[in-house]
Amino acid sequence: MKIGILGTRGIPNHYGGFEQFAEYLAKYLVRKGHEVIVYNSHLHPYQEKVWKGVQLVHKFDPEDRIGTAGQFIYDLNCILDSRSRNFDILLQLGYTSSSIWGKLLPKSSTIITNMDGLEWKRTKYSPKVKRFLLWAEKLGVKYSDYLISDSVGIQKYLLEKYKVKSTFIPYGSHNVENYSLDIIKRYKVDAYQYSMLIARLEPENSIEIILDGVKRINHATPFLVVGKHNTKYGEYLKTKYSGESSIKFLGGIYDIEELNSLRYFSKVYFHGHTVGGTNPSLLEAMGSGALICANDNIFNKSILGEDALYFSNSNDVLKVLSLDKIESRKETINNNYKKIEENYNWDKIVTEYEQLFFTCSKRL
Repeated sequence: MKIGILGTRGIPNHYGGFEQFAEYLAKYLVRKGHEVIVYNSHLHPYQEKVWKGVQLVHKFDPEDRIGTAGQFIYDLNCILDSRSRNFDILLQLGYTSSSIWGKLLPKSSTIITNMDGLEWKRTKYSPKVKRFLLWAEKLGVKYSDYLISDSVGIQKYLLEKYKVKSTFIPYGSHNVENYSLDIIKRYKVDAYQYSMLIARLEPENSIEIILDGVKRINHATPFLVVGKHNTKYGEYLKTKYSGESSIKFLGGIYDIEELNSLRYFSKVYFHGHTVGGTNPSLLEAMGSGALICANDNIFNKSILGEDALYFSNSNDVLKVLSLDKIESRKETINNNYKKIEENYNWDKIVTEYEQLFFTCSKRL
């Protein structure tokens, strides 16, 4: 098949979850003999036309000049180009800045869209932006031939709201085997003598709920906050908890070996995400051997099941952090390792995408 992938800033990955996924999927499809084109921003640091057998098409992206609005222009440029490529399958990763151009998608290609998370629910957005995102979501459903949900929560939502079926294929990850005590020593913490979170510092990620619980602990066990904090909300958090010596804002850490070791040696790893599907950072935490305490919602519970602690408020966080010993820690971690191996390993995920492409193609 001839397959196009749009909706990312491009590969090799220099940005985030969808780019990482596009990288894994494109490499796999090329190995299986398919012709694959991935659309890249012209701003992408990798400027070659081919990467590991994957063809790259760089399109003009003015995001560096005009901000978020540039994403809409970039997606328009990619979609217009796709009309002349004669794709069997055109995979869209997300819909936020592309669905308004849905009428322009090539009619001869099968359009498959990964619907990502419930973007309109994010608290950082104004009511006006939320209305736009809900409209964009509706258009994403309308102009797609097939939909992919990366969590059962999203799948259920699409069925209830739009009466449409979608194929459940989660995000992928892998289990980590090597960890380093030397790495955590750089952050002046000892193994299992600290807890932590890794997230964008945004309200829907329960940061304040978690830190309010940390604040109530009557001992100074370190709590590490990993995430870019030079934002309005980040500054608010740093000011609110400035008197808490145990809470350490580390900023963004992008070295995966450092993140894996910090997660592995933590007493408890908190995952506060409340919006979205299969969150990549949650799967990474599972594969890192962390003991996870997650926000109690359908997205997290559908992945973790009984193999996690849960919180809904700061009092729950306080109770978890006050535990001297957490029963069945080893069993819980091992169960999550098994989930990654059996349900979320990358080979399984990309194979399911290829099978879906064969099933859905108009030309086969």
